[in-house]
Amino acid sequence: MLEFNDIVESYERIAPYIHKTPIFSSQVLNQWLGHNILFKAECLQKVGAFKARGGCNAVAKIAAGSVHAERIIAQSSGNHAQAVAWAAQRFNLPATIFMPENVSQVKAQATKAYGAEVVFKKDRKAIDDAVEAKAKKSGTVWIHPYNDERVIAGQGTVALEIFDQVNEVDAIVAPCGGGGLLSGSSIVSRHLSPSTKMIGVEPLEANDAAQSLRTGNIVSLPAPPTTLADGARTLSVGHLTFPYLQQLDSFFEASEKSIAYWTQWLTHLLKLTIEPTSAMAMFGVCEWLKVQQTQKTVVVILSGGNIDKPSRDKIWSTDNLSQPPSLHD
Repeated sequence: MLEFNDIVESYERIAPYIHKTPIFSSQVLNQWLGHNILFKAECLQKVGAFKARGGCNAVAKIAAGSVHAERIIAQSSGNHAQAVAWAAQRFNLPATIFMPENVSQVKAQATKAYGAEVVFKKDRKAIDDAVEAKAKKSGTVWIHPYNDERVIAGQGTVALEIFDQVNEVDAIVAPCGGGGLLSGSSIVSRHLSPSTKMIGVEPLEANDAAQSLRTGNIVSLPAPPTTLADGARTLSVGHLTFPYLQQLDSFFEASEKSIAYWTQWLTHLLKLTIEPTSAMAMFGVCEWLKVQQTQKTVVVILSGGNIDKPSRDKIWSTDNLSQPPSLHD
């Protein structure tokens, strides 16, 4: 398993290329909830998502000669695609990204703009089959979106920055898709602040991780989920990330209603563009805070800010701003 020093080395490797993203808060939200909620704005990261960290670390290691590479390939529904395309461009490596046909057009267009070849496939299985076939070609290096130690180590640099920016952190809450962000962050948290609780949140409609945690074995969803949280539409977590997820202190499943609710409210309160995958973390925050007896400082990782018009229209189809957040249902 990865160690803390792997995260530190990754940060040294990618620091010249990424942003040290700021911490935001809302005084009004803190008053309503009675706790100190801080937001690590990875929506302001390169390519608009924390995925830039893992993608950059993986490509940088490859470019440094860790393996022979003539072409980088990856599969993704969006943010990882942009991250790998951007990083490959930075290190002058050609990239091919396989994406589903129903992918967010904002993310697909951005991936192409970074210079990558984009290949669309009908569904997840077709994508996985195409990537595996392509990966067998000599000189081709596959960067998995989360089941890759280079990626996990890069994602862990988010937590390194958090502990540098915030003195005392009672809990870190992050969304769960494949589990790379939570895995890397957990490694850092356990080393720097063992008392800090690590909390994951995923969509109820894409709850493969929750099912896996309940059964003790990796569960794969039978079909691609249709949740608003498009960054968490993975069919299963990875064999590398699952052991870290099993070490989490709490894990919550957010309904579609709560995802839309918090996307609206965080956009309104923080004045940031926030993906629903990021916003759903607030459901877990509130569920955890409901059983706390003292005031807590919680850091929420806003994982991304890439959202297209169809998703935005769905999220804002019902106005939730007439119901202010509260810990009292």
